[in-house]
Amino acid sequence: MIRPTKGKTPRRPAPKKPSNNQKDPVGVYCRVRPLGTEDEECCVEVISSTTIQLHAPDGLKANRNGEFKETQYSFKKVFGIKTTQRELFEEVSKPLVEDLIHCKNGLLFTYGVTGSGKTFTMTGSPGQGGLLPRSLGMIFNSIGPFQAKRFVFKPDDKNGMEIQNQVDALLERQKRDSQQSVPKTPSSRQRVDPEFADMISPEDSCKAEGVDEDSSYSVFVSYIEIYNNYIYDLLEEAPFDPIKPKWNGAGTPLRNNTEFIPPQSKILREDQNHNMYVAGCTEVEVKSTEEAFEVFWRGQKKRRIANTQLNRESSRSHSVFIIKLAQAPLDADGDNVLQDKNQVNVSQLCLVDLAGSERTSRTRAEGSRLREAGNINQSLMTLRTCIEVLRENQMCGTNKMVPYRDSKVTHLFKNYFDGEGKVRMVVCVNPKADDYEETMLVMRFAEMTQEVEVARPVDRPICGFAAGRRQRNQAFKEELSRRLEERGGPVDGEPPSALSQLLQSLPSLPPCEISDPADDHTFPRVIECLEKRLKVRQMLTEEYNKAANMLKSMLQELDGKLVSKENFIHEQRGKLGEKDKMIQNQKNEIDRLEKKSKMLEYKIDILQKTTNIYEEDKRALQHELESREQRLHRELSEKKRMETRLQGMVSDEKLRWQKECERRVNAKELEMQNKLWVKDEKLKQLKAIVTESKTDSRPEKPQRPSREKDRVPAKRSASPSPMPTGPPVRPLHRRSHSAGAERWVDHKPPTNVELDTVMQPTVPNAIKVTAPSEKALSKCDKYMLTHQEVASDGEIQTKLIKGEVFKTRGGGQAVQFTDIETLKQETPVAPSRKRRSSETGPNQEEHRDGDWSDVETRCSVAVEMRAGSNLGPGYQHHGYPKRRKP
Repeated sequence: MIRPTKGKTPRRPAPKKPSNNQKDPVGVYCRVRPLGTEDEECCVEVISSTTIQLHAPDGLKANRNGEFKETQYSFKKVFGIKTTQRELFEEVSKPLVEDLIHCKNGLLFTYGVTGSGKTFTMTGSPGQGGLLPRSLGMIFNSIGPFQAKRFVFKPDDKNGMEIQNQVDALLERQKRDSQQSVPKTPSSRQRVDPEFADMISPEDSCKAEGVDEDSSYSVFVSYIEIYNNYIYDLLEEAPFDPIKPKWNGAGTPLRNNTEFIPPQSKILREDQNHNMYVAGCTEVEVKSTEEAFEVFWRGQKKRRIANTQLNRESSRSHSVFIIKLAQAPLDADGDNVLQDKNQVNVSQLCLVDLAGSERTSRTRAEGSRLREAGNINQSLMTLRTCIEVLRENQMCGTNKMVPYRDSKVTHLFKNYFDGEGKVRMVVCVNPKADDYEETMLVMRFAEMTQEVEVARPVDRPICGFAAGRRQRNQAFKEELSRRLEERGGPVDGEPPSALSQLLQSLPSLPPCEISDPADDHTFPRVIECLEKRLKVRQMLTEEYNKAANMLKSMLQELDGKLVSKENFIHEQRGKLGEKDKMIQNQKNEIDRLEKKSKMLEYKIDILQKTTNIYEEDKRALQHELESREQRLHRELSEKKRMETRLQGMVSDEKLRWQKECERRVNAKELEMQNKLWVKDEKLKQLKAIVTESKTDSRPEKPQRPSREKDRVPAKRSASPSPMPTGPPVRPLHRRSHSAGAERWVDHKPPTNVELDTVMQPTVPNAIKVTAPSEKALSKCDKYMLTHQEVASDGEIQTKLIKGEVFKTRGGGQAVQFTDIETLKQETPVAPSRKRRSSETGPNQEEHRDGDWSDVETRCSVAVEMRAGSNLGPGYQHHGYPKRRKP
């Protein structure tokens, strides 16, 4: 028994992959369907056989700023509303079927908005078969007499194909015939399902040219659906198990296989040739157009049932019908398929009906429907992204990764875009005005797609046997059957004449009559003659064998030369065909470039008009900008006048409050002195009572201090004035960092406000600047920035930020800040009657009222900050704590 062999699929060119210059652009065609009603507004116009024009609807013309009313798009060919299904098939799908028969892959998909005629274009309607049934009819009309028997080719579930011998194939056929549930191929049109009988017209089918008659063919079909980014097998049959029945959603067992069972999703895998395929997908071997379309229609029914049971729309899923053609050459006898795995080729044609491309806002979907619509739009967006990346890599020379794996559709067909077959797309357009925006997006995607080029596959010879093996084998069988019918009768021709010549060359027999029993001469003469005849026969046999061997070797040599000549002629014809195709492609490229040049000129005119509009807008905006700048200058000058006025008012108000504060301070000092005098009197009286002095002399009555009107007001000093009793409060004094012999850069911004405070920062030997410069920094060792800001209580505080100047490696100057001094002015207020527990002690009880009676003592608080303090990076407090405002 001969072991089954496994072939490769899809076929790769054996010598080398196609070079970069052997590329064909993606063929993009456009088909316009008729309007539903005559009074409906139309937005698409067919200008020529390759160009259409889009008109914006009346409602959108006023809302588009900068957009023009008409936009033109070019395609390889445009089919109007009067185009028949046959004309579309001969132009689009017929070349793909011819490539399929000649061991080349093909991909054809329809793309457009929902309701634009994609399903009608692909499947058709009764009496008007679409691309799919016509492709099946052409395939079986071309290879019908050369089909192999059923089960000679068998899928190996790994995207490959096995060849079974005659015995195994016969067993498989007997097993199939014994199963009554498997439908057989219809033998006549009367047995075809009436639902799709009108879609199939064998008399309308075309026939491919150049079919290899010395090969054997088998057709396998599979039908899958991609919904919500999941792959489902529409031809999978769930077997009924009587022991473990399946259960439906209502909790009852399924009685037969006709009830609906939710399909199981499939996964994508990669075969040994790095081609993608659907693992576990059902592949049905068909032998006629009716049987193939019946399998497709069975999948359509299952799809409709699933949509009804699962409450989903058929337009929201992608359907893929895959036609595989397995072919292998016949052996030298021309009787059986050659058992050689290297000579088995499997080509496939994928017919894809993509989901409708539309916005989710138009679908009015909610909940799960909205998510499903989003997934469909995401898969179409991934297809657009892959096309964009491929176009960018080819036109710009980049090497970006194409995101095929982001969607099941692009992942399944990535090999076609990598050069494993021809790709064609039919863009279906609905000219009604409601689909204008979606149609424009579809047109832009189609225009971009036809700029992508796909590598062209290279042909290869199938085998080295001489052509005409099938015809010779058929002629031999006919001759053999004819002779068997005649039952060995005489045959006219060369063999009888050659036999007679051979008989004449032998020695003649002597007379064989015996007249006397004692005759001893007749038998010896006969024996001698027969021995001579035997020797002559042996010599003739040896010469015949030598001549036969010589003739056989000569025939083999001539056969080899003939095969080499035929191969050479085939190669030369292939090269000539490639040259012709190259010339045709160059002509097509010239035509495309001319059309593109015209389109670019049209776009340049549009851009020129747009540029003029933008220039007018620019001049108007510049005029408006100048007017606004003038108004801004006026507002700034008005703001400066208001600031000057407010500064004058602030200075007047500040002077008035200073005088009022001095008056209140003087009054408060007098009041405190009076209180202190009363306390002294009480102490003296208490002392007198304690010592129990019995002197009769009365103590002098102390003189009360003079009234406020009699007192000369003391001049306010920068330091706190001494109290009548108790030690004066003196703030801690520290030497300023700005003192010394170093040279300073005194940076005072022009925005600082001059304050009339007693304490003013003065730095000797300093260069005063309003903005820092490298020239000033290069002459000094120290840097000080005077910064003013408003404190939380509304007063202005001045910060002196100091640092050291050092040189950098690049020859410049840099400043490292090391110290911050803060000068703050506070408004004098009345002392609070509440005392803190920390401020009263046994030693401070006597001076409780006098220590804080001086307003200047309470207001003059110096805060100095240094690097390494606890308040943050580079801060430290010195001096008296700040008292709260009353």
